[in-house]
Amino acid sequence: MVTTCSNPLKKEQCDRPNVVFILTDDQDTHLNSLDYMPHVKRHLLDKGTHFTKHYCTTAVCCPSRATLWTGKQSHNTNITDVSPPYGGYPKFVENGFNENYLPVWLQQAGYNTYYTGKLFNAHSVKNYDDPAPAGIYQFCIADFLLDPFTYNYLNSTFQRKGEHPKSYEGRYSTDIVARKAQDLLQDAVADGKPFFLTIAPIAPHGNIFMNGSSSVVGKEPMLGHSAPISAKRHEHLFRDVKVPRTENFNPEIPSGANWLLGLPQQTQENIDYNDHYHRQRLRSLQAVDELVDNIFVALEDYDILDNTYVFYSSDNGFHIGQHRLQPGKSCGYEEDIHVPLIVRGPSVAANYTTTDIVTTHIDLAPTFFKLLGIPTREDFDGTAIPVDREGIEAVTQRRREHVAVEYWGYAGGEGIFDKTLHENNTYKAIRIAGPGYNIYYSVWCTNEREIYDMSVDPGQMHNLFPVISSTISIAGHSLSKIVSRLDSLLLVLKSCSGKVCREPWKSLHPAGDVATLEDALAEEYDEFYEHQQTTRVEYEYCWNGYVPEVEGPMWETHGVPFVRDGLPWYDWV
Repeated sequence: MVTTCSNPLKKEQCDRPNVVFILTDDQDTHLNSLDYMPHVKRHLLDKGTHFTKHYCTTAVCCPSRATLWTGKQSHNTNITDVSPPYGGYPKFVENGFNENYLPVWLQQAGYNTYYTGKLFNAHSVKNYDDPAPAGIYQFCIADFLLDPFTYNYLNSTFQRKGEHPKSYEGRYSTDIVARKAQDLLQDAVADGKPFFLTIAPIAPHGNIFMNGSSSVVGKEPMLGHSAPISAKRHEHLFRDVKVPRTENFNPEIPSGANWLLGLPQQTQENIDYNDHYHRQRLRSLQAVDELVDNIFVALEDYDILDNTYVFYSSDNGFHIGQHRLQPGKSCGYEEDIHVPLIVRGPSVAANYTTTDIVTTHIDLAPTFFKLLGIPTREDFDGTAIPVDREGIEAVTQRRREHVAVEYWGYAGGEGIFDKTLHENNTYKAIRIAGPGYNIYYSVWCTNEREIYDMSVDPGQMHNLFPVISSTISIAGHSLSKIVSRLDSLLLVLKSCSGKVCREPWKSLHPAGDVATLEDALAEEYDEFYEHQQTTRVEYEYCWNGYVPEVEGPMWETHGVPFVRDGLPWYDWV
């Protein structure tokens, strides 16, 4: 087995690292799906670093993918849905990102880029070349899944650069992606230049029959949504596996807030179906696991494994039964926003290394830039993730400890029970974890609030609102003290961009003496947060897309009159 990059014919690939990015769709952390993927364990978990506190910032496909490829929060891409008018591939193009996102930047830096699988929702057989992805900087080679067949496991349609869409009726979608990935990898190696290859299968997303109207404004989409479909060779597996019966699984008492409080407890028939849905997700991931194995075998055979970073992640998480929810995502709870991130490659800490530093999808584009030696962009909302042991240890105590979570629109179940589209599912939230505290705080567009002390309530079952009692404390501080800090931080984050997103506490404390919630909780700041900062996060009303006028007070954008020593914020910043 060759383990060094020494072939002189591949000198440029040996001098500059390559990247393979495997991006699944709707893969969970809290349903333990990684436990059923032995090849991911052998090649990635055992020989790379597992970032155990990695989060998406918007828990649905297209907005999350736009964040991945731009390094920007969804309020800065204004891609907040899976289809027009507020999202989808047409919105991505309309907002100018087709000429200004990761594949374009990589090509400008001398990298060949390759892609197979799902790119965006509403990227269809009708608009695949209007314009083609990446604008004037075409992907070197791409072979995309297209709507309305993207989520149809046995009737997919792909479009390769320069060709018409091709149907693969009767063939298993993930196996087709795997074959195309091998072909693209072969092309990449033969070209001799450093490369970035994205492999994006649809598993373990549900199976969807769709008429295509999701990509057409003004027409009601027609679709049928069922459990994922596995390859035939895997359909017998995991017959006794069930959804983990955690405290928040189909609870006797409703949990959460807003529309979730009206969800009925699920019947045994519903629970049995959800267990089936869970098993089908695990079965569908087996072909992905095989894909991972074959990629590593190929990288070894091509003698470039030691100079290639392999990233494994998912666009968002998934829930099944938690808080009485039907299979789906779109909520801000841990099951939906907490996603896998595993990295293996040159200098990456190995031997089943785990780290609990907080990382998010807005950090991935900056991370790729740093690893590939590309100067960073000031408009990135995220910061590069350290992947070597020394770098991880250096930031353990002082790295950004929060995730800015946001969502607009509705939430819907993806199984056969309760297909209601729940309106008013618009919210802003903070997920924050630091020394002695582990908290989720959210504000819904109805202005309902939630706060959970996840050190003692990991299932987010006991909302400490609406009564702020002096007897309730988190990390040794009163709830009102915690909330005053988090609400001010959220007010900054809800409209931040660039450096303000990367260092939000500096907007509140320009001297730089506060960088964490722990710092902000110092007694000397009580007057500032609890009495001077009277403007709080508050919506005007609920809306299904990002419209600033709807979202209430904004930090900087609307000149919110924060004061210190009697002066508005813009006089002391």
